[in-house]
Amino acid sequence: MKADSFNCIVIGAGHAGAEAAHAAAKIGAKTLLITISKNTIAKASCNPAIGGIAKGQIVKEIDALGGLMGLATDATGIQFRLLNRSKGAAVRSPRAQIDKYKYSEFIRNKLEETDNLTIVEGLAADILVEDNQIKGVVCTDGRKFQSGTVIVATGTFLKGVMHTGTKQWQGGRLDEPAANELSDCLKKLGLEVKRLKTGTPARLDAKTIDYDKTQIQYGDEKPQPFSFMTEAITRKQIPCWITYTNEQIHKLLRDNLGRAPLYTGQIKTTGPRYCPSIETKIMRFADKTRHQVFLEPEDEEVKTIYCNGISTSVPEDVQEKMLKLMAGTENAKIIHYAYAIEYDYCPAIQLKPSLETKKIKRLFLAGQINGTSGYEEAAGQGIIAGINAARLIDEKEPLVLRRDQAYIGVMIDDLLTREIDEPYRMFTSRAEWRMSLRSDNADRRLTQIGRDIGLVGDGRWEKYQQTIAQVESFTEFLKNTRKEGKLLWDHLKQPQNTISQMPEIAALNIRPDVIESVMTDSKYEGYLAKEEKSVAQFRKLEKLRLPDGLDYDKIGHLRAEAMEKLKKFKPATLGQAGRIGGITPADIMIIQIHLRKQAKKGSAVRRG
Repeated sequence: MKADSFNCIVIGAGHAGAEAAHAAAKIGAKTLLITISKNTIAKASCNPAIGGIAKGQIVKEIDALGGLMGLATDATGIQFRLLNRSKGAAVRSPRAQIDKYKYSEFIRNKLEETDNLTIVEGLAADILVEDNQIKGVVCTDGRKFQSGTVIVATGTFLKGVMHTGTKQWQGGRLDEPAANELSDCLKKLGLEVKRLKTGTPARLDAKTIDYDKTQIQYGDEKPQPFSFMTEAITRKQIPCWITYTNEQIHKLLRDNLGRAPLYTGQIKTTGPRYCPSIETKIMRFADKTRHQVFLEPEDEEVKTIYCNGISTSVPEDVQEKMLKLMAGTENAKIIHYAYAIEYDYCPAIQLKPSLETKKIKRLFLAGQINGTSGYEEAAGQGIIAGINAARLIDEKEPLVLRRDQAYIGVMIDDLLTREIDEPYRMFTSRAEWRMSLRSDNADRRLTQIGRDIGLVGDGRWEKYQQTIAQVESFTEFLKNTRKEGKLLWDHLKQPQNTISQMPEIAALNIRPDVIESVMTDSKYEGYLAKEEKSVAQFRKLEKLRLPDGLDYDKIGHLRAEAMEKLKKFKPATLGQAGRIGGITPADIMIIQIHLRKQAKKGSAVRRG
């Protein structure tokens, strides 16, 4: 193979691209990662945090499969918190503040150590395609790289335009150029391209904040790691601080809506509903007299502060006045102003469940280019795209995680069956089988899969085997030991019972995380049994694959609306078809009858 020839090229080294490149190379594909700068690999361009509600579960899943995000978070985290601790285990989610500079450095070092992976600096301009097959990538400086597969993980760089007040400038991120040529290339290849918007708040000089006027927020006393490979978090933990907006700030913003790009028509695209700008908040929740603002350190030395809760694109002078009116930031120095960014993306209904495009063979899309928001959602797609690009090279079946297997599976299925008109964000409420998809059991769900595909190394596999042995040992102990005439397994089903401090359990030498996970299994046993019945029905429909090129126009009695939706989304399975908005159970029944008739004529439904 020539020096400039690769099995897989990954365009973009954000959170999606980093996981994609690592996965593809680790599995065995000779991989090239193209990034504008090695110094911005896996850059936390917005909030300096990893995890959160449902996002934490995705990070644990990436780790269980053999990815990097969990390891990087544990190595560079400066505050760890388990969210929803007072609620059931199914909705508890880990979150960590990170030193964003050390996080990026950690990922960069891991990628540089990965066999089969080459990293080059450059800006991709064109994807070479012949006879509907990928041939390579051309950079803006004329360099050409050959490859059989390409993964596009460009984040917000495709024709990115940033806004602060009336000021507009092209860029994919602060002080980084936009990828204009590549966006035009995707259009020429026949992909539908639309636009979305996101934003970020101002960054402040940490030394200029009066913390005495704020509320201090500490992390957990015993931080819980993200990676199943991390024994304990021993790094110094740093607090965050909480302050609030007020009616004066709200009046200031209302008085200046005529200068706010979101309200002047300067920004025409839709932003994230669940992380709105402060000017959107004061209008949407006009009855609220204040909104919470988290002052989050961006680095271990606490040099800069991220103002979580006041993302905005209002003019610089309005931003300055707003901070002067907020407790603790009256004299704060702005390191850089908040801005909004509009960028191109490709609606994910153009993808197969493997994240390969339907139109162009061997072209994969991952991350914000598919309409998602968040580092975790991007990384989850990245690892799947990298895995499947490598498997395609080896002519192996793609890895498709089902909705009952992983939050990553829920996310990708949602993207393929929903019309995304705002950045997609994962929540626990999106997962119908979330009691099975807990953060504590991600390794039990996915590490065997990671091992089978070649992504889980010997060290991780050995640790997993030890975990499984302890799970089985502890479960057997609970199911065969009685206390007050009742099995300990049944004792645990009472909410107030934990029994974790029993001397008999201490003698077993079981790891605390395993004890907690097995105890949750016991408490949830009845619910999990009900979930399994629902999952069994779901799997039946997922096994019924729809033939490529199925002509919905020839299915008699199918409603016009259903026909239109099915032709647009082109679902891979009957189950997926049923999750498309506007498709009814009656429509699914009609398709099943049609497929049975075709089967009798010799066109059997492929089962997977």
